[in-house]
Amino acid sequence: MTRAGLVTYALALGVAAAIPGPGVVALVARALGSGFGAAMAFLVGLILGDLTYLAAAIFGLSLIAEAFGTAFVVVRYGAALYLAYLAFRLWRAAGSAGRFESEARDRPLTSFVAGLTITLGNPKTIVFYLAILPTLVDLRGVTAADFVTLVIVTAAILLAVMTPYAALAARARESLRRPAFRARLNRGAAAIMAGAAAWTVLRRA
Repeated sequence: MTRAGLVTYALALGVAAAIPGPGVVALVARALGSGFGAAMAFLVGLILGDLTYLAAAIFGLSLIAEAFGTAFVVVRYGAALYLAYLAFRLWRAAGSAGRFESEARDRPLTSFVAGLTITLGNPKTIVFYLAILPTLVDLRGVTAADFVTLVIVTAAILLAVMTPYAALAARARESLRRPAFRARLNRGAAAIMAGAAAWTVLRRA
């Protein structure tokens, strides 16, 4: 893998990650509803989902992905249902934001699984790694060292691009301490999460 190819991949991934999609929307909603810690656990799940598809593309599993397209549809609908469930919880917790925040922070695994599930069911992610990536990198020439480099670069770029979304949303949340504002934030986050659920179902790869 050439340096030019790596740079091209990094730039393309950065642009793709920065464009708001189900992952970004859900991350912001998570930060608004549950705080920065829960959002970062969610982000770790998002990154692992991306790395899963990266590995699938490099190790030739794209053919399997095409053959079992129905499985990806199931995952996508599962992610949408989970987003809808989170939206429901956020809306119900609008009147008791403090209690909901404590529950969310005590369960980082829940946020992690949510991030992973949403990424695995995100058509945008599937298209990038199984269709666009092969046009940016010669996958036949990728060595073990190249793969490790791609993993590190992918994780670093996603972390750098997505963390500001979570930080800004969490800061906005923490700056509004009054219960009335917290209730509005939770309802707003619930609306965003519900919209992401609908977007995940309606959008096609």
